[in-house]
Amino acid sequence: MAEESELKVEDDEGGSKKKLIIIIAIVAVLVIGGVVGFLLMGSGSDEAPAAAEPAEEATSSVTHTALYVGMPRPFVFNIVGDHRDRLVQIKVQLLVRGTVNEEAAKLHIPLIEGTLLSVFSSATVEDLSTQEGKDKIRENSLIETQKALKEITGKVVVEKILFTGFVMQ
Repeated sequence: MAEESELKVEDDEGGSKKKLIIIIAIVAVLVIGGVVGFLLMGSGSDEAPAAAEPAEEATSSVTHTALYVGMPRPFVFNIVGDHRDRLVQIKVQLLVRGTVNEEAAKLHIPLIEGTLLSVFSSATVEDLSTQEGKDKIRENSLIETQKALKEITGKVVVEKILFTGFVMQ
């Protein structure tokens, strides 16, 4: 009889270990499912409005889907340096919110190209040689593009300008 009670105790320990493993597995599956669901739904941190965007547009633009409008061709231009001239190529994409702004950006691509080219042509080799200089050019590009489009459309169309390719030779 003493052997039976010892066997029962051992069975209970083995059963509780199995239950503990099952509970841990269930919790792990739930946590992984939650993380996957969060990632599929989007965290929202990537959709924060740009700092250069006016405050009245910041609240309304977050509700729309982020869309990207690629410029049809890269910007290629020369800049004068101290020792020699440099050839620069910049590929640009525009971040817009909603299909209405996407269509407006596509409609006004010639205006956007002209505005960006005038900003890029004012850059120096020193500006484009550092990350801070590139960031300043990108910020100036955004401000000037928003200003030009606001004159035509009456609203801020472009939220952010992205340099998706940058070569300086």
